[in-house]
Amino acid sequence: MNKKKSSKESSNNKLPEDSLKKEDAEKFKEQEQLKKDLNQFKKEVLKKFDKYVLGICLLSKELPEELQNEFYKANKDLVNIFLLIDDSDSKKMTKEELNARITKIIIEVSSTVNKKFNAIPMLLSALQEACFDSKFDILKSIGMSLIIYDKGILGALKTSEIHKTMTVEKFEKYVLSYVAAGSLFRGDANPADIDVFIVIDDTDVKRMPRQELRTKLRAIIQNLGFSAAKIAGVEATFHVQTYILTDFWESLKDGNQVIFTLLRDGVPLFDRGVFLPWRLLLKSGRIKPSPEAIEFNMDIGERLLERTREKLLGILGEDLFYATLNPAQAALMLYGIPPTTPRETVKALDEIFVKKEKLLEKRYVDILERIRKYYKDIEHGKVKNVTGKEIDNILKDTEDYLRRIKKLFTQIEKRTDKEKLRNTYDICVSITRDALELEGFKFDSNKIEGSFKKAFIDKGIFPEKLLSILKELIKIKKEFDSKSKKVIKEEITKIVRQSNEYIRALVEYIERKRSYELNRVTIRFKYGDKIGEIVLLDKIAFIIDDIDKRDDISKADIANGRIINVVKSSLSEFEKVIKDAKIPARVFIQDTIFSDLKELFGSGVEILVNY
Repeated sequence: MNKKKSSKESSNNKLPEDSLKKEDAEKFKEQEQLKKDLNQFKKEVLKKFDKYVLGICLLSKELPEELQNEFYKANKDLVNIFLLIDDSDSKKMTKEELNARITKIIIEVSSTVNKKFNAIPMLLSALQEACFDSKFDILKSIGMSLIIYDKGILGALKTSEIHKTMTVEKFEKYVLSYVAAGSLFRGDANPADIDVFIVIDDTDVKRMPRQELRTKLRAIIQNLGFSAAKIAGVEATFHVQTYILTDFWESLKDGNQVIFTLLRDGVPLFDRGVFLPWRLLLKSGRIKPSPEAIEFNMDIGERLLERTREKLLGILGEDLFYATLNPAQAALMLYGIPPTTPRETVKALDEIFVKKEKLLEKRYVDILERIRKYYKDIEHGKVKNVTGKEIDNILKDTEDYLRRIKKLFTQIEKRTDKEKLRNTYDICVSITRDALELEGFKFDSNKIEGSFKKAFIDKGIFPEKLLSILKELIKIKKEFDSKSKKVIKEEITKIVRQSNEYIRALVEYIERKRSYELNRVTIRFKYGDKIGEIVLLDKIAFIIDDIDKRDDISKADIANGRIINVVKSSLSEFEKVIKDAKIPARVFIQDTIFSDLKELFGSGVEILVNY
C-alpha cells in the first residue's frame, strides 16, 4: 500500500518538471521563429528601401507616447520594431509624402511576415524635431533597444543615451545640456565617429580653480564615454567635448566660430532650458560678438595677406581665402549678423552691403567669390600650379579688396558708434538717477557729477574712479553730439567698457539698498508649519503665504491701519510694484494688522522677530 502511494507521489512530482521542459521548448521554438521573421522582415525592407533605411531596432513592449500608433493602442502585446528613415536628400517628393509612402509599404511588409509585428518608421528629420521639442523618451527607448540593422546612427544614439544617463546621474543638476553635433543627424554622417558636447554649470563652484575643475570634468566624462561605448557594444570613436558654463559663455561673447557652429547645428539629447534659448537667440541675431572679436577678425586679413606673399601654392590659396573671408565676416558681425559659412558670407555680403545698404560695389563681392573658388579648386586638386602673373593679379585684387572692406568697416562704424554711445549714456544716467534718489537727492541732469560726488564719493560709498568714468562718459557724449572734436573709435570702445564697471557697481548698490529698505517694511509670521510675510508699502500691502514657494501671493489695500480688499496677485506684479515703489521711511504697525492676519491665517499666527 505504502509502496503504491510512494510510486504515485513520485509520478506526480515529475509532472511539473515535464511541463516546464515542454514550456521551455515552446518558448525556444517561438524565439527561433521570431528571429527568422525579423530577418525576413529586415531582408524585405532593405530590398525595397536600402537607400533610405538607416537602422532597425527592436523596442520594448512599453512605448513612449510619441511612438504609439493605433495598432499599438488596440493591442499592446506586439513586437515593436523601430525604423529610422533618411530623408536628408528627399527632392522628388515632400517629407510628408515620403513618410506616408514608406510607412504604408513597411506596414504591409510587417503584417505579411508576422501579424504581431508593429512597424514604426520615423524620418530622421522627425527624430531631430522631437529632440528640439524635448521629447527625449524616444531616445530612451532607442537606448534600451536591440539593434537589428544599423548604418551607424542607432549605435551612436544608443551610446550617447547610455553616456548621457551616466553623466546626468553622476553630476545631477550641474549638467545643463547634452548635445549631439549636427553631423550625427545627417544621413551621410560617418558611423565611425560619434560627436557630442556637454555644458556643465560651474557658477557656484568655489572649492577649486576653474582650470582644475575643467581638467577633472573632462577626464571623468571622457572615461564615462569609454564605458558607455563598451556597454553599447559600439566600435565607433566616441568624441566628447566638455565645456564649463563660464568658458562657453565667454566663447559665445567672443564670436568663437566653433561655439556658434555647435549652437547652430547641434541637436539636444538633454537640455535644462539652456541650449534651445541660446540657439533661438543666435538665429534671431540677439547674440552679438564683442568688439574685440570683431577687431580680431578684421586684423586677421591684413596679417595673412602679408604672409601669403612668401608661401607656396597650397598655403597661398588658404591664406588668401581667409584674408578675404575674415574681414567680410567682421563687417557682417559689426552690422549685427552672426558668423556665417564661407558660401553664406559671399551671399550675405552681396545682399546686405551691395543690394540693401548700397555701401559696397559688386566687384568686391566678385573678388571674394573668385578667391573662394580658387581656394576650393586648390583644396580639391583642380589647380596644381599657378603662374607668377596669376599670383600678382590675385594679390592685387586682395589688396584692393582689403582697402575697400576697411573703408566699409568705417562706414558701418559711423552708424553703430552713435547708437552704442547713446545707449551706454542713457543707461548710466538712468541708473545714476535711481541711486541718487535712494540717497534722498533730487535728480538734475545738469548737476549729475556734483550730486554723485556728494552722495557717494564724499561719503566713501564708491571710489573716485567711478566719478572719473562718469565725467569721461559725459564729456565724450557732448563732444560726439556737438562734433566739436572728432571722437575716435578707440575712445568710444574704452568708455563703453569702463561704463560697464560703473553700471555693475551702481546696480549692486541699488539692489543692496532696496533689499535693506524692503526688509524694514516686511513682517514675517508663522502659522502651522509655514512661514509667510507681509510687505507694507504706503497704501498697498503684499501677502506671501509661503516664503519657501512664493507661488501664492495676494495684495491688499491699507486704510486706517487695516488690511482690506485682499485679492489674488502674482510674483511678477509684486516685483514690478516693488521695483518702482517708494519705500516708506517709517512703518508703524497697529494691533489691527495683527487682527487681520489672524482672520486670514487663523488665531495661531505668530509674529517672527529678527528672522
